[in-house]
Amino acid sequence: MLKSIQKKKNRMYTQRKRRVRGKIHGTAELPRVTVFRSNKHFYAQAIDDERGHTLAYADGRKLGLKATREDAAKVAADMAEKLKSAGIETIVFDRNGYLYHGVVASFADALREAGIKF
Repeated sequence: MLKSIQKKKNRMYTQRKRRVRGKIHGTAELPRVTVFRSNKHFYAQAIDDERGHTLAYADGRKLGLKATREDAAKVAADMAEKLKSAGIETIVFDRNGYLYHGVVASFADALREAGIKF
């Protein structure tokens, strides 16, 4: 890929990420759940922005899963279990600049089905 095209893609991703991130904030009672997807794996973590601490996380790589819709739902089930054990029922969802479709939407839907509200 040409460097100029990759630079534009990175700039647009950063703009989307800042636009989304500027509108939400997590607390200990209402944490921000952010997602990261690579071409191979999918990760999620619940963050308390006031203290800058991670409250819970789910790592698709450690679970032996790939970055597919079905595996993102399994990561969401693991994340929901960890959130409930931490006493968290309601979150703020941060799509981290990714478009809300595919793997990200599958993760969010599976979290809702597991009983997490947002």
